[in-house]
Amino acid sequence: MIKNTKRSIGKLYDQDYQLWLETTLEQLRNHQYSQVDWENLLEEIEGMTKRDKRALRSLLTRLFEHFLKLAYWESEREYNQAGWKGEIQNFRSHIKDLLEDSPSLKPYLAEIIEKSYDTAVKIAQQKMEIASNVFPMAPIANVEQILDDEWLPNYK
Repeated sequence: MIKNTKRSIGKLYDQDYQLWLETTLEQLRNHQYSQVDWENLLEEIEGMTKRDKRALRSLLTRLFEHFLKLAYWESEREYNQAGWKGEIQNFRSHIKDLLEDSPSLKPYLAEIIEKSYDTAVKIAQQKMEIASNVFPMAPIANVEQILDDEWLPNYK
């Protein structure tokens, strides 16, 4: 009987994800551990950790992209700087929210600065249609500057 229950719960995961979540939560709350679909639950938890890291990397890349636009895209700055500054604030806010929910991600933020910056340079280079050597090789902001609502890159 237990095998059939486990098989039907695993099937539930594929057929109705929301119901699977609700069922799993109820089983955990009721200490019905033998009925929990552990394989899929562990996969979901692992996916959650990866999701938050991917989100942080994406937000940081977009933040750097907008820093670069603001600092180097002179021909568009006058018209677009208010929007870019708004996006900078938006990305910072989302980064801070992620770090508030998961403070253990702050070291990861420092770890991905260079990779996120390099990706942002490639994106900005394509959007601005300029050579990548126009941008500094090293990231234009550190963790403290990234999280500082008042900090913006230098521009004319």
